[in-house]
Amino acid sequence: MTTPLLQIRDLTMRFGGLTAVDKLSFNVERGVIHGLIGPNGAGKTTTFNAISGFYKPTSGDIILRDESIAGLQMHEVAHRGLVRTFQHSTLFAEMTVMENVLVGTHMEFPPSIWNALSRQDAHDRSGAEAKAMEALDFFGLTGFVDTLAGELPHGHQRALGMAVALACRPDIMLLDEPFTGMNPEETKRMMTLMQKLREAGLTLLLVEHDMHAIMGLCDNITCMSFGKLLAEGSPQEIRNHPDVIEAYLGGARHVA
Repeated sequence: MTTPLLQIRDLTMRFGGLTAVDKLSFNVERGVIHGLIGPNGAGKTTTFNAISGFYKPTSGDIILRDESIAGLQMHEVAHRGLVRTFQHSTLFAEMTVMENVLVGTHMEFPPSIWNALSRQDAHDRSGAEAKAMEALDFFGLTGFVDTLAGELPHGHQRALGMAVALACRPDIMLLDEPFTGMNPEETKRMMTLMQKLREAGLTLLLVEHDMHAIMGLCDNITCMSFGKLLAEGSPQEIRNHPDVIEAYLGGARHVA
């Protein structure tokens, strides 16, 4: 058996007297799209925050490959190949599409004030622009290179956020509610892009409330409730799991 790319082991997050995540454990295998679902307040985004370094876990461990990343800061986690997007856009609205994606190349081509002043950064600048164009081309955004990010349609803004993340050259990408606010056509396009990312070798872990997208996209699903693991399995198994049905719909027959 191959070692999972990401292992969550007894992850616990407490805020004062509130336990938001309670001894949660699950694995994310390499090269899959893995969904993390649950009713509102289940602890999904808190889990994402802990995995990505936004929060330091109260206890438990987070293993990326064979290395613990629990408690590392976000930039340290990103340097190890795990990046995330946020539920709400974190783009620089007054910067162009290209300028936004260039921000994502900074780990491979770190900026140097001295090199810029001495004009020795031409090679790095060219390399960064090439990587940025690759990411934009992947998401079908090359026609918007000089457009201000804030002027893009909502679906294109979400795609741009993923392009920025892709420019970081990650092994695993955490996507926080990537379909929020999208119309059906935008959702369909985003699902196709995620499938392309998986085909390109990336691993995706996503939090999402759109059950149609989750069931049609994910290879594996972990369901949380009240901070704890409720169920795991394939989309078909989760769709018909009695505990999941009860948590979502109070006993209705199908989750989606």
